[in-house]
Amino acid sequence: MNSDTVVIFAQEADAPVDAVVCELTERGVPVFRADTSWFPGQLVLDAHFDPAVGRWAGELRTKYRSVELEAVRSIWYRDPAAFRFPAELTEVERAYAHREARLGFGGVLAAMPVLWVNHPNRAADAIFKPLQLATAHSCGLNVQPTLVTNSPEALVRFAADQGDVVCKSFGPNTITEGGELKVAFTHCLRSADLPGMSGAASTATQVQRWVDKTHEARVIVIGERMFTITIRTDSAKAKVDWRADFPALRYALVDTPPEVAKGLRSYMNALGLAYAAVDFAIDADGQWFFLESNSSGQYGWLEAQTGAPITAALADLLAEGARP
Repeated sequence: MNSDTVVIFAQEADAPVDAVVCELTERGVPVFRADTSWFPGQLVLDAHFDPAVGRWAGELRTKYRSVELEAVRSIWYRDPAAFRFPAELTEVERAYAHREARLGFGGVLAAMPVLWVNHPNRAADAIFKPLQLATAHSCGLNVQPTLVTNSPEALVRFAADQGDVVCKSFGPNTITEGGELKVAFTHCLRSADLPGMSGAASTATQVQRWVDKTHEARVIVIGERMFTITIRTDSAKAKVDWRADFPALRYALVDTPPEVAKGLRSYMNALGLAYAAVDFAIDADGQWFFLESNSSGQYGWLEAQTGAPITAALADLLAEGARP
């Protein structure tokens, strides 16, 4: 039995995870890596609850590796793929199998008393943008006035009161339609746009006061450590949403302002997170405004651009296995 193993749930093609696995292996730390899409066909869970011990015991195993649940020191849950079931299942059978896998396989893992980066239940809570904004404000971070509505009239009134505003999606900004990938970037709403916002009545819509920013920053929080990378651009396309023009971006690794670091520590504790990528907009007065956080947020290209030791910091946290 391997002792003190780090378990990683991630998709098979994930270069940053590959780098962390290599780092841990070089340190002599045992790693068990799997994708939840392997369950139940390629990944076996064999677990039992022992009242004498007071926890779940057993093992996870694939064709090539296994790990005893009692030997796990930490779990990195980095956006693995969905469970994959036999093709011959009916739609009803597939729905049943998915429910049982989520509550059974997921339930045993969720009960494990180890360091999670991040615990899937905490990550599920933290995905809600309105909760993020309220939590950030309560933790002392600057937050802009924000409207969530399905009333076009309320949207028009908010824009009239706040001046320049932006429309932002709550979830991932990509959709596939007719086999074509489409991207919905954060965009400014001009006065000429408002009469045509009747579509806001079809679902919840988020509108926020625009930050007249000079640049943005992403803070990678790993336990007690923070890596802050500023993102600057002269591109008109990237002015509102830097994701719209990656080649035009410039990066720098900087110190995290003390008040931002203090607020982020409170934020992470409040949401029960060990890792997050947190985005800020910075105005001409040097004020940092919280935009959003992602508990599985990307960092690989930032590490490559700035040399920030993010891979090593993640390996430190996972190998240590203590709660941050």
